[in-house]
Amino acid sequence: MPTGKVSLWTIGREWSRIGVIGFGGPPAHIALLRSLCVVNRQWLPASEFEDGIAATSLLPGPASTQLAIFCAWRLRGWLGAVIGGACFILPGLVIILGLASLFLSSDAPRWVEGVAEGAGAGVPAVAVSAALALLPASWGRVKGSRGREHRWLVYLLAGGLCGAIAGQDLVFVLLACGLIEVGTQRRANRQEPAGGLAGAAVLAVALPSAGALGALVWVAFKVGALSYGGGFVIIPLMQHDAVTTYHWMTNAQFLNAVALGQVTPGPIVQTVAVVGYAARGLTGGLLASLVAFAPSFAFVIVGAPHFDRLRRSTQVQAFLTGAGACAIGGIGGVVVPLTVGLPHLWNIGITALAAAWLLGLRKGVVSALVGCGALGAVAAFAHAPLH
Repeated sequence: MPTGKVSLWTIGREWSRIGVIGFGGPPAHIALLRSLCVVNRQWLPASEFEDGIAATSLLPGPASTQLAIFCAWRLRGWLGAVIGGACFILPGLVIILGLASLFLSSDAPRWVEGVAEGAGAGVPAVAVSAALALLPASWGRVKGSRGREHRWLVYLLAGGLCGAIAGQDLVFVLLACGLIEVGTQRRANRQEPAGGLAGAAVLAVALPSAGALGALVWVAFKVGALSYGGGFVIIPLMQHDAVTTYHWMTNAQFLNAVALGQVTPGPIVQTVAVVGYAARGLTGGLLASLVAFAPSFAFVIVGAPHFDRLRRSTQVQAFLTGAGACAIGGIGGVVVPLTVGLPHLWNIGITALAAAWLLGLRKGVVSALVGCGALGAVAAFAHAPLH
């Protein structure tokens, strides 16, 4: 590992810059990191950067954040990883908490409420678009094997049903689907049991959500340590807890939180900070973010030396086949409660327009949500009902 070649100050400055301009989600983050580390500064060879992408995509949690941490770790070890990761996360966190204080305020201007409702109304369409985008790669893992194809469909359906009616339990269904696939392939190949993956299920069961603060910590932990299948899986992991179980926010406010996570720089996991803010104010927002991102630092700092073995593990690949299909189903299934919770017909109309923009015209998510917010502001000025 190269040490002393890149100063910690340089890592802090450059990773902060990416954190500020990193609009557009993981593709934008990866492109910015590649431009910095491989093309412009030539700190990392292209092959190693690609290996980092492949390895972090196998981990639960926000993959682009973990890639940013990995690149900084590769340059200056664990201290570089902490500084680089924190500087990548903090700009978006500051922005989203500032917006949360505005949009969740009880006396926000009417046009702000309209923007919030309009942007939130676009989220169900965004979730559908995300689920459809994830399908081809997941199906490609099993295509050609009838038995694996049938199990994949079962995992997808299980995730969809859970996302629609019992989102708070999705993490357990994700783990179960992953472990079932590991066990099935192990028996077919006569391999040893996947003890480490079974331990993940034990860990999930062993983390109770007792009390208001404990509940917030558990929700944030699920998002950061147990979310498989892409950033959008955090929507079903949080929606039921935040809206139905603990009543931290209304469905409309949750939709707005997801929209804020999309239109601000940084990973969509920042949405958890808005949920934390709704639950316990600024302290809750900071705590939720800390708990959600801490596993990413641990995964990279502890696991990076073993990334090659992780990528070659058939058990890890099998687990991701089951959990990933379930996650996609969960993302699609949560569209049901999200849409049912829309308060007015004009919200549903905006959802339909967003679907046409994303699915019909194949335009970007950020432009869709900004447009939905603008339509919401127009609706507010036209005295359409809010809330």
